[in-house]
Amino acid sequence: MGDDSWLRSDIGKSTPDTITVRGRNLATELMGQVTFTEMAFFLSAARMPSPGETRLFDAALVALADHGLTPSALAARLTWTGATESLQGAVASGLLGAGNVFLGVVDDTARFLAAILADPTEGAVERAVQAEIDAGRRIPGLGHPVHKVEDPRTPRLYAIADEAGIPIPHLTVLRTVAEVHAAATGKALPINGAGVAGAAFADLGLPPAVIRGFALLARTAGIVGHLAEEMEHPIGRQLWLDVEHRAAQE
Repeated sequence: MGDDSWLRSDIGKSTPDTITVRGRNLATELMGQVTFTEMAFFLSAARMPSPGETRLFDAALVALADHGLTPSALAARLTWTGATESLQGAVASGLLGAGNVFLGVVDDTARFLAAILADPTEGAVERAVQAEIDAGRRIPGLGHPVHKVEDPRTPRLYAIADEAGIPIPHLTVLRTVAEVHAAATGKALPINGAGVAGAAFADLGLPPAVIRGFALLARTAGIVGHLAEEMEHPIGRQLWLDVEHRAAQE
């Protein structure tokens, strides 16, 4: 037998009569003692969040849970229309489109801000913003197709972050990024909900590589809600037929 000491996980383990998660007994130390928000943070950060961190983390998750009939909600509904036996398939299809345009902006923003914060020299924000402008790329976290002036989630999340009493360097730099971009282009773009949530997650100490996972966690709740509604009041089939009809017109 070879050395199998590598085959282990600090996340959790089970015995015939116990389940242990991050060194704590799931049944007696976690169930009924912590919220799902705290549990989600604990699993990835390997520590329990402070009350202020919990409130900010929870608010960011709530902010990302749903945004109406978005592409993710439509994808889930249409998938369920064709496969009503596969709830998991419908949920998965709704999550697969999280990328650089919708929802995945959370980690794009976190990475962009982290790079700025890693540069101690004066003018780091200006250089980063100008580089994106020169390359013809969008600034992560700025702009929204619906909320043209202000995303209502943004000021609320900033207020909660201020109340949390924790350092918020990413959120602070994000505001500066928006100001610098407006000055450079003459066009004021709002900080969007995904961007502000990504900055908040980063300020909670979560690495950019896993931040998108929390956006997916949040949006899963919204997608399940859409599918519950689709089961009661379906629009998927009519949507498909309407699109087919319009596409067939001369």
